[in-house]
Amino acid sequence: MPGLLKEHIAVVTGAGSGIGRAIALGYAREGAEVVLLDINGKAAEDAAQEIRDAGGAAASFALDVTRHEDCVAIAKRVAEQVGPVSILVNNAGIARRNGMLGATDAVIKDWQDVIAINLTGVFNATQAFLESLRATKGRIVNIGSIQSFVHIRQPSSPAYTASKHGVLGFTKALAVELGKHGVRVNAIGPGFIETPLNAGTRANNPDAVKMFIDHTPLGRAGKPEDIVGPAIFLASDLSAYVTGSIVMADGGYRAV
Repeated sequence: MPGLLKEHIAVVTGAGSGIGRAIALGYAREGAEVVLLDINGKAAEDAAQEIRDAGGAAASFALDVTRHEDCVAIAKRVAEQVGPVSILVNNAGIARRNGMLGATDAVIKDWQDVIAINLTGVFNATQAFLESLRATKGRIVNIGSIQSFVHIRQPSSPAYTASKHGVLGFTKALAVELGKHGVRVNAIGPGFIETPLNAGTRANNPDAVKMFIDHTPLGRAGKPEDIVGPAIFLASDLSAYVTGSIVMADGGYRAV
């Protein structure tokens, strides 16, 4: 069923690489006009150009989602230059795989940075685009994690786990509040996905990679493209009666 997202304008944060980039390209293939946002403006524009080269419609803007005023300014520019947004994917995020027992300054900075991007950034982008999403009876897709439910023991990452628990809680709260306005809010829970974000961990901690894969019934790590199908489903009318939910794309990790 091609064209599932025709006549939609979709905003994707963290769209310069990894899962965000894959979702942006997937949305464009389904007919959406895509606005790619990333703190790395060049990476976002490179992905947007790839969409345009394939015959799709795309625009890009540099954005630090931790800056609320910048999110509001970008939302205004998108409204003026592109049009009313009907899909928002909150994907921007970082992972700091450090526990609580390290150097105090590092632990504090990890907490502040991870929460600022992974959780407050979701709030900032959502609040900035909310007027448009209400007007279009749009849909919001937040990127959670298996760590929206469980804590990965090795390597430890309390800040990341807390942030992704928060994303799931925010998803549920917003779904309840916005349902009467016709806005659907859902999340995706990726498992171990091979992205540039975790390239260092994969290279430097092969035992952790093996632990994930051994615990995953499908027996492999995921690719960014494995998240595209769920993202299209949640943004399209195929999920018209789905809100406040999280679709796990974890290879069965949480089934074990």
